[in-house]
Amino acid sequence: MEAIVSFFKFLIKYRNKLVDQVMFYLSMVCALMAITHIGYITDREVAHISERTVIGMFYFLFVLGAIRTAAAILTQRKINVSHISGLVLLTYFLFISFSRLTNVVYFSKMEWVYLGIALMFLSELSRNSLFFDNFYFNPTILFVISFIALILLGTILLMLPRTTLVAPLSFVDALFMATSAVCITGLTVTDISTNFSVFGQSVIMILIQVGGLGIMTFTGFFGYFFSGGFSYKNQLMFGEILGENKLNSVISTLLTIIFITLLFELIGGVLIFFSLDARQFESMGERVFFSAFHAISSFCNSGFSILPNGIHNDAYRFNYAFQLCLASIFILGGLGFGTVFDFYTFLKRKLAQFIHEVILRKQYIHKPRSFTFNTRFILLCNAVVVVLATASYFFLEQRHTLTDDPSVVGEWITSFFMANSARSAGFNSINMGFLAGPTLIMVVTLMWMGASPGSTGGGVKVTTVALAVLNILTLARGKESIEIFRRRIAAESVNKAFAIILLSVLTITLSFILLNFADSDKQMKTLFFETVSAYTTCGLSLGVTPSLSATGKMIIVFTMFVGRVGTLTLLVAFIKNTKNKSYIYPTEKILF
Repeated sequence: MEAIVSFFKFLIKYRNKLVDQVMFYLSMVCALMAITHIGYITDREVAHISERTVIGMFYFLFVLGAIRTAAAILTQRKINVSHISGLVLLTYFLFISFSRLTNVVYFSKMEWVYLGIALMFLSELSRNSLFFDNFYFNPTILFVISFIALILLGTILLMLPRTTLVAPLSFVDALFMATSAVCITGLTVTDISTNFSVFGQSVIMILIQVGGLGIMTFTGFFGYFFSGGFSYKNQLMFGEILGENKLNSVISTLLTIIFITLLFELIGGVLIFFSLDARQFESMGERVFFSAFHAISSFCNSGFSILPNGIHNDAYRFNYAFQLCLASIFILGGLGFGTVFDFYTFLKRKLAQFIHEVILRKQYIHKPRSFTFNTRFILLCNAVVVVLATASYFFLEQRHTLTDDPSVVGEWITSFFMANSARSAGFNSINMGFLAGPTLIMVVTLMWMGASPGSTGGGVKVTTVALAVLNILTLARGKESIEIFRRRIAAESVNKAFAIILLSVLTITLSFILLNFADSDKQMKTLFFETVSAYTTCGLSLGVTPSLSATGKMIIVFTMFVGRVGTLTLLVAFIKNTKNKSYIYPTEKILF
C-alpha cells in the first residue's frame, strides 16, 4: 500500500504535466462518447450499450479524479485553489453516484451524468489551455481564432442527427446557426422551437453563453480556477483581451465578469419563471429550461427563442410581465459589464449602509462615488435613446402594430419592448412585416446604433454616435475639444468613433451589394434590413433569412462574424504597426 501511495506522490510531484495530459485525453474521450450517444446514435439497442458505456466512463473519471486530488493534497500537504476545485468536482460526482445507486428520482437522470462529464472535461481543458507561456500570439488574433474555433465546434454539434427533429441541417445551415449563436445575433434559417431537439436547443444556449462573454473569458476563468493561478504572460494577454490596464486587476476583472453575468442571469431566470403560465408547460423541468434559455438569450442580447414565432407567439404576445422581464434583462446586458458592476457596487454599498445605520446602529463610513465617468456617460446616452425610441415607436405605430394591444398600458409596454429590442436584443413581440415605413427606418437606425461598449450588445455603440454628434456641435461652436461632465474627451476617442462609424458603413454597403448579387430575386429593402441586422448582431428580420441562397447565407455569416468581432479589431489584429518611432513629422492642415 505504501508503495502505491509513494508512486502516486511521485507522479504528482515530478510528472504533474503528464498526469494532466492523460486526464485531459481521457475526459475528452468520455465527452466525445457522451456527445455521440446524445446526438448521433439513433438505434435503440446501440443507444442502450452506449449509455452503459457513458455511465462506466463517468465512474471511471470519478475514481481517477479522486486519486489525483488525494495524492496532490498529500504531496503538497496543503489545500490550494486547484485542490478546492477538484474537491468540488469530486463532491458533485459523489453526490450523483450516491443518487443513482439509491435511485433518487430527480438526480439519478442521465442529464446529471452528462453534466458531470462536461464539467470534468472543462476542468481538464482549462488546466491545459494556459499554454501561452510556450509560444506567443497577438491577443487580438487569439481572440479572433477563439471565435472561429467555437463556431466550427458548434457547426459540428448542430450537424449531428439527433440535433434536429424534422430535417437535418446541411453544413451551410449548421454554420449559419452556429455563427448566429456565437455572434449572439439571432438570425435563423430554421425554427429551433419545432425543428430542434432539447439537445439542439441546449447546444444553441451554450454557444450563446460562451459567445456572449467570449470563449477566452471562460477559458481564463476556468483555467485560473482549476490550475490555481496565472503566469505573468497569461496576465498580460488576458489584460489586453479584457481591456484591463492594471495587471493586478486582471484576475479580479475576469472573476467579476463571470460572477455578474451568472448572478443577473439567475435573477432574470427566476423572474421569467414566475411570469409564465404553468399551464403552458408539461413539466417543471420544461418550465425551468424555458426560463434559463430566455434569461441567457436576453442577457446576451442574442434574440433566440424556443417559442414558435418568437415572442409574437399567441400565448405570450400579451404577457406583458414576461416582456418586461426580458426587456429588463437585455437592457441590463446591453449596458456593459463595467456599468452593471458599478450598479452592483452601488447597491452593495447602500445595503451595507442600511445594515450599519438601521440594524447595527453604527456609523457608516462613506466611500467615493460608485459611478465612473464612463458609466455616467453611458447611462445618459442610453436614457436619451430609450425615451426617444419608445416615444417614437408609440406614435409611429398607433395605426399599425399597436392596434392589437387591448390598452394604452399595453401599447406603451410593446413600444418599450420593441424600441429597445431593436437596438441589439432581436426579440419581436409583433409581426415585423406590418411595421410602417418610417418605423422600419427608425428600427434600422436603432440596430446600427446598438448598445453600450463592453456589453453583449452589437452595433457601433451609443457612445460612438454620441461622440460624433458632440464633435459636430463642438466644431459648430468653434471649440477645440469635446467637454462633458467637466471632463475633456481625448482626441483618440473621437478619432476611434469616426473610424468605427466609417468602417461600419463600408462593411454594410459591401455586404449589401454582394447580397444583391447572390439573391437578386429578393427585395432590396429586406436584403438591406437583413444586412444591417447581421452586422449589428441584432437578429431582427423581415422573414427572408430561410429563403436565402447558400451564397447569401455565407455572406450573412461573414457579416455577422465581422460585426461581432469588430472591423477595427480585425484591422488592428492584422496590420498594426508595433514599431515605435523616435520622431514626429511636421503638422499640416487639410482643406475641407
